[in-house]
Order: sequence, then C-alpha cells, then structure tokens
Amino acid sequence: MNNYDVLHTPGKVPVKAWTRGVTFDPNARQQVENLASMPFIHKWIAVMPDVHLGKGATIGSVIPTLGAVIPAAVGVDLGCGMMAVKTSLTAAQLPDSLNNLRLEIERRVPHGRNPQGRGKRDAGAWHNLPEDVQQAWRPLNDGFDRLCEKHPFLAKTNNINHLGTLGTGNHFIEICLDEADAVWVMLHSGSRGVGNRIGTHFIEQAKKDMTRWFINLPDKDLAYLPEGSETFNDYVTAVAWAQDFARVNREVMMARTLQALREIIAAPFVASMAAVNCHHNYISREQHYGENVWVTRKGAVRARLGEMGIIPGSMGARSFIVRGLGNAESFCSCSHGAGRVMSRTEAKRRVSLDEHLQATAGVECRRDESVIDETPSAYKPIEQVMAAQADLVEIVHTLKQVVCVKG
Repeated sequence: MNNYDVLHTPGKVPVKAWTRGVTFDPNARQQVENLASMPFIHKWIAVMPDVHLGKGATIGSVIPTLGAVIPAAVGVDLGCGMMAVKTSLTAAQLPDSLNNLRLEIERRVPHGRNPQGRGKRDAGAWHNLPEDVQQAWRPLNDGFDRLCEKHPFLAKTNNINHLGTLGTGNHFIEICLDEADAVWVMLHSGSRGVGNRIGTHFIEQAKKDMTRWFINLPDKDLAYLPEGSETFNDYVTAVAWAQDFARVNREVMMARTLQALREIIAAPFVASMAAVNCHHNYISREQHYGENVWVTRKGAVRARLGEMGIIPGSMGARSFIVRGLGNAESFCSCSHGAGRVMSRTEAKRRVSLDEHLQATAGVECRRDESVIDETPSAYKPIEQVMAAQADLVEIVHTLKQVVCVKG
C-alpha cells in the first residue's frame, strides 16, 4: 500500500506527497504545482512530510530534472545539512548544571550575526583565524581560487572567516541523549556567506537568461540553466565547491564542540562511535528510473537503502538518526526536519515568552525573545512527520537535546 497521495494537474507531471497526517499549506501546494509545470521534470516531484512554503521552491521537495537545473530551487544555503556524532559518555557523566557547557560551546564556535558597520565586529565570523580553521581551509583553497578567477566578486565574500561558524536562523549545535542515555553531539549549518553569494549570483543570472530568451514562467523563481551552457557548468562547479565547504564547516564545528565537552568533563571519552554528515539543500547526479538525472533536494535528505541520515525536531522536541529504506518513488529521499507551520514573524507575534519557556523546559539554551521564532510550536509535530514517512526510513536512534546553542 502506498504511503503517499498523488496530485494530478492537467499538463503537469504528477506530485507524490508523503503528507498523510501532516499539514500541507495551500500556498506550498501551489508552489509545487508551478514547479510541476516545468518541461524537464523527470517522472514526478516527491514532496516530503515537512513540506512548507519556501523562497524559490518548496522546502521539503525532491526535484529530478533532465537537461536543466533551477538555481532558486536549490536556494542560497548551498550544502546546508546535519552532522551527528555518538560519544562514549553517558548522561550520568554530564555536570548537574549544563550552563557552563553551553557557554563553552558558544565561546569556541562563532554564532549569530552582529550588524557590521564602523567599529563593529561580526560576532558570527572569525577575526583572528585559529590554526585548525586554516588547516581545514587548505583543501578548499585551490578550488576557491579557481572560482575567484571566473567570478572575482567571490574574493570579497565571507569565506575562510566563516569556516567553522554556525550562522543564524534554524542553525544549531546540540548535546543530546539517546534512548540508552548515551551522549551525542548534533549540529546544523551550511556554506555560510560564500554559499549565499554563489547561490544569489546564479539565481539572478538564470532570471536574466529567461528575460533575454523571452521565456515566460509561472514563477520567476523557476528560472533555469540549461545543461551544456557555460553558466550551467559554472554553476555546477561552484555548487560542488560550496557543498564541500558546508561539509568541512560542520566537521570543524563538531571538533570544536567536542573540545568544549572535554574542557568541561574530566572523564576521557571516545567520539567516533557513529558519525553522520549529510546535506539537505543540494544537487546530485543520480540514476533514477533508467535516466542519469540531476536531483535537487530542497530540505530533503538522501535515504538510499542502508544510508544513514538525520531528521531533527525543533529545539524542544526529539530528533532521529535514521536509516534509509531506498524507496524509489521518493527518489530515495526523506524529510530534513519537522517543517515550519508558522513564519518567523508569525511565531514572534503569536507565541509568548512564557509559552516558549514552557516548551523548552529541561533544555539548557538561550531563553529570550530573540529565539521565539524557533520555538517548538512554530514547527509541525515531529512524531507526525516521522509517521508519514515510515516507508522512507527506519528509526535507529531517538535523541532528546539537553543543550541547544542557537545562532
């Protein structure tokens, strides 16, 4: 029995939606249907249970294409994703008060963002590059130099000074406990300032091309790059580099967070018992239904048979380490999280600070009005999201955060 519903609209490819038991906002549905009208979609679009309206394309969508890619569908947080590591520590070895641990993580990993101006320093970037960040940059440097030769504007972006930094919004670092009280470190971030600049540049370039070629689209954010064009090749090269940057960014932050743990906890521990590092905003060349296609996962994780992934809940909810079931109809994909049901503005308007404090009780985190846009009620219930994709992944570990650092 299928666990998805199919949306059929004349003249468009089908949409297979794993949304039973969860909300599917009408605006997000319209956004997906616009996407389904594009002539180069391969077979159908797969919609994950965390689906919600996004800028450029629907978050929680899997878009297979032949002969073209849509830069706005990938977005500007290129390579955004998750990393999780299981340690040999147990809950009993954590200190009674976790405040110092949170502060130590915040000290070691730049996070957030200060408005830059005369005499102001951005707290979310490095100003004196640590040696470990410089070493992590070296494998990325030659590729970046080649990008700058082709696109000189990239040289003035935040690049190396954002490597090993968290960012803002829904990016986070967490200390979690699994069902056996083992301690995990889990984090979420992407390609930061340089990835944003790359994504923005090619989105605008695609829109200019549509205007020049007199191509009318149902949504200007569906502007595409045809495979074989110079701009397409430049885009694929730049995105591949940004995805590498994002992966390394998470690795540096993970190492620094583990250093923070060792600073606070005297007992020696191992931190290589299990590790997952997966993108959920990216493009990938893959084989599906007899064709070599480009797969854009916009807020979705690849879940091939046996492949490990991470599906986080909100800052007060459970998260899951999962194993892919290789469901071909989803193009071997699953959700990337719970999915928003309120915009950031709406959450700040509707949720009081007291409600937020109740929802995050038991979690060592910042507890002020600036993080209300990330409050649990702004997201779909993660248990419903997991139930809707039971044919896409199996749960291996259930995690509950005890420390949460937000950007």
